[in-house]
Amino acid sequence: MPLGQLLSGDPSKNSKLYLAIGGLSLVKAIVIRKDRERFRRELLDAGLFIGAGLVLRRYSQLKAEKRDELEGQVPDWAVNIATSEPAKQRVRTMAQQRLGSQPEPEPTLRERARAMLSM
Repeated sequence: MPLGQLLSGDPSKNSKLYLAIGGLSLVKAIVIRKDRERFRRELLDAGLFIGAGLVLRRYSQLKAEKRDELEGQVPDWAVNIATSEPAKQRVRTMAQQRLGSQPEPEPTLRERARAMLSM
């Protein structure tokens, strides 16, 4: 899995998933401990999954700390203005204008005729 895809989404959920897979892999390694080669492979897999889970957990904690730090720097009056309904509507309108997501109205028959005559 590419690193960008690994870090996208909710790293906390991903970390739990990786830790669970690592735990299952560790249990499987214990079950097949008599076969040395398979035991080593499963133990390596368990270590990699558990390591990735711990790294994702730490990344999730750092991300939450940074978010809290940034939110703490924004003044309360700015938060209140940004969460008001008129402000949200203005932001949506500006975004639609910038992105051009508002479809232009279909030209009427009169407008099309004028365009043809002006050529």
